[in-house]
Amino acid sequence: MQQNFLDPQVLAAISGLDLVAKTVVQGFVNGLHRSPNFGFSQEFAEYQMYSPGDDLRHVDWNVYARTERMYLKRFKGETNTKVTVLLDLSKSMSYGKSPNKLDYSRYLVSSLVYLAVQQRDSAGLILFDDEVRQFIPPSSRVGHLQKVLHAVEKAEAGQHTDFAKPFQKFLEYIRQRGLVIVVSDFYADPETVIQTIAPLRWKKNEVVLFHILDRQELEPSISGPSTMIDLESGEAVEVTPEYLKTEYRTKINNHIEELRSKAQGAGMDYFLMPTDKPLDAGLREYLAARKGRM
Repeated sequence: MQQNFLDPQVLAAISGLDLVAKTVVQGFVNGLHRSPNFGFSQEFAEYQMYSPGDDLRHVDWNVYARTERMYLKRFKGETNTKVTVLLDLSKSMSYGKSPNKLDYSRYLVSSLVYLAVQQRDSAGLILFDDEVRQFIPPSSRVGHLQKVLHAVEKAEAGQHTDFAKPFQKFLEYIRQRGLVIVVSDFYADPETVIQTIAPLRWKKNEVVLFHILDRQELEPSISGPSTMIDLESGEAVEVTPEYLKTEYRTKINNHIEELRSKAQGAGMDYFLMPTDKPLDAGLREYLAARKGRM
């Protein structure tokens, strides 16, 4: 039942990314038996002095009543990780029926950010195509989640993809290692993609790649000769059913395997996420990657 509830087509009918994210994460968390290594443990560990901007929900008001000093409760399993999500807004991400690749990515990104905040981590966002369209540095301040979700919800598909620019900006900004999640259809040379992202690993960041593809991109089917148009270049190509079943599938499978192999060889986690895949699977893969890095 839960698997069906988290189906992307069902989520597409929910209004608002905040509700989508809450639905996915709460449904997923309720399905966990016990995962203390993922930040869900509620076993008390220590106190930490309150700093302006910290979430008041974590203040121990009993201690404040006795001492007139504000302390935050910290729990075992909390990682205080800086989580930054980079979302590809290139035009090819608009491909597909409801939900298309970009909409599916919105659900995934929103759920990941919501989950990070629930785990008391800092969450940030970079939206990009051939330019950095928006950059929201990681924060755990009150109201920050809504700021990130609003940016994701308002993001629109742009032009071509240029991985170099967002990662160059991120490398200039980064001062503390953390978790970097890249959500894209990765329509670029795999070696170029990995070489561009690899410097983040040299700075001891954990890197997770979510490869978003529509089912028709993986297993295209047509009844007769058709014209395929590249959404980014506008180039038209005549194709036949035989080509799609043989040569095309070989090319897309080789692309996927090369990207997976080079990513893993560079110490990154890679996950293929077709847009018909339930969102709880994406969260499980994310958490498995986190556990593997700890």
